[in-house]
Amino acid sequence: MTKKKDNDIISRIPKWAWLLLSLLAAMLLWVVLSQNPVTARSFSPPWVTFAAIQTMISRGVLFQDIASSLISAGIGFALGFFIGVPVAFLMAWYRPVRYILEPWIQFIRNIPPLAYVPLVVISAGIGRRPQIIVICLATFLTICVTVFQGVINVDETLIKAARVLGANDTVLFVKVIFPATTPFIITAIRLGISAALTTLIAAESTGAIAGLGMRIKTLSTTFDTPPMLLYIIIVGVIGMIAEKVLKFFERRLTSWQEKREI
Repeated sequence: MTKKKDNDIISRIPKWAWLLLSLLAAMLLWVVLSQNPVTARSFSPPWVTFAAIQTMISRGVLFQDIASSLISAGIGFALGFFIGVPVAFLMAWYRPVRYILEPWIQFIRNIPPLAYVPLVVISAGIGRRPQIIVICLATFLTICVTVFQGVINVDETLIKAARVLGANDTVLFVKVIFPATTPFIITAIRLGISAALTTLIAAESTGAIAGLGMRIKTLSTTFDTPPMLLYIIIVGVIGMIAEKVLKFFERRLTSWQEKREI
């Protein structure tokens, strides 16, 4: 009975209030870390960090870095997605394809992107091309594995029922496999975005001429903590915005799916 009352009280509190409470707690922790002698060098005060926005704008690099990173991450993610999804379906549907590709995918996905960034730079040169290649590879691996698991976990009863009703492979894919796999595809997109952003930092730290990752590395060499921390926060904000946009589309594409409320 007490637990039910607690749940009722919690449900009455609007989400914006929880968000505000979370931000206040984060700011309080940030201030404490900035005043602690052990962590003060790594965590400049919030007001100093946000003041660095004007500094980076006056240097003419803030918006250029954001735009460069978004272009690289966007192109790399798009390529990884449009390659990864078909490959995942082919692996799940045709055993020869699975037997040939799966060992290599499992092998490469366990290698951190930072390990093969230098090799890509040597082959593709410096600039945007190696960034896109590395992000594409990391995104492809994440999306391919996630979607593959979704396809092979489709209820076999649905497939057999569709076969009995005369469905060919095309109808089976459009009417059964794809709708049942949509939640996994959305999860793959969510994980792919995270992989693209984390890989972006590693990719831009070698040979890039602009970008959030390149700027973070440059600022770290001069121990310029406020703008460096600002750029790290910007990466997190971009990820949060992408997550909100994805949830917006998820509610419309998977409205039929029952979800447990926590």
